[in-house]
Amino acid sequence: MSEQGQKENIEVWEDLVHIKDLVISLIICSVTSLGGYLIAPEDQQPLIFGLIGAVLGFVISASIIKPKRTFSYMDEE
Repeated sequence: MSEQGQKENIEVWEDLVHIKDLVISLIICSVTSLGGYLIAPEDQQPLIFGLIGAVLGFVISASIIKPKRTFSYMDEE
């Protein structure tokens, strides 16, 4: 990988992540979780709505941000 590509990535849980994609997904998940929490009715409902917002944010992030990893199989004969 080039030096420029290395500067744009950080290591998270032993995997390289593009900084811009990480920030975008964090913003999306935070907004949907907090939005679900704030629009929920009182009592125990805010927790459920917040969790639903987190899952919704994950689905949106996964559909917007495509994986950049490529796998190649090398036969060792």
